[in-house]
Amino acid sequence: MRGFFGIIKRNMSVYFKDIHAVIFSLLTSIIVFVLYLLFIKGTFVNGLTEASKGLEDFITSGDIEMFSNGFLLTGIMGSALITISYSCASIFVKDRETRVEDDVLTTPIRRAQIAASYYASSSICSFIMTSIIFTVGLLMIKANGDIYMTAKDVACAYGLVLLGSVSATAFFMVVVTFFKSVSASSAFYGILSAASGFVIGAYIPISEFSVGVKTFCNIFPASHVTVMFRNVMLNGILDRMNEKIGGLDNGAFVDAVKESFTFRATLGEKAFSMVNSGVYVTIIAAVCSVVCMVIYSKNYKRV
Repeated sequence: MRGFFGIIKRNMSVYFKDIHAVIFSLLTSIIVFVLYLLFIKGTFVNGLTEASKGLEDFITSGDIEMFSNGFLLTGIMGSALITISYSCASIFVKDRETRVEDDVLTTPIRRAQIAASYYASSSICSFIMTSIIFTVGLLMIKANGDIYMTAKDVACAYGLVLLGSVSATAFFMVVVTFFKSVSASSAFYGILSAASGFVIGAYIPISEFSVGVKTFCNIFPASHVTVMFRNVMLNGILDRMNEKIGGLDNGAFVDAVKESFTFRATLGEKAFSMVNSGVYVTIIAAVCSVVCMVIYSKNYKRV
């Protein structure tokens, strides 16, 4: 096991020492943040304000502001889970191109353990980075008001960070096994960065898309994790709004908000509950982990 943990330590050191790689892995999250402040926030706030007409005595501009800020953080987290996990997993490609992989393969460590060590190190790096982003974002939102998250909600959110990091890394570990060069991997990363904000609904809620597009977006585990983030982070403020309305609309406003801002992932006509989404993500992570090890073992035989 010493060799297994040694590779994990080495891979983590390689990632965190490459400052440029760390910064670029955060770039999509920064873009989401900037676009939100410049354009998207106004659209969301105006839409919610329009939808709450007649309820102004109960739903304040502060409530709408806090909901919008929370929605921003869920979008940032969703995009971060995609881009950071991929950036961490791409160490595998760099080692292949620089032939470091050959040195690793000469060690007495079993092939499955080598693949697992790359997976584990990438998952840990992703979890650390996304946890930092979530902590900073949560503190910034908290400084502007109460988002009504309990200690249990916060703990659950960090659990989702872990689940998202593990599942996204497992998915991308399969993807990177097909790249032979860093340039090819970087080109794919560019496409991924551009598309991730749309796939997880950071720019436009997935509910606005057609059934086919919604199904495509929700195939990816990061979309399910983002939806679960929304439920954990925003149900508190929505429950608060519902309490202030006092049942005058029979919960219609909150139900409409949840429908519009995609609080449930769907595949075709099937809507997923929080538990179902969690099971789906876990299954995808397990399957991708096994596939990665199988692919790596076959490649090893050719070395």
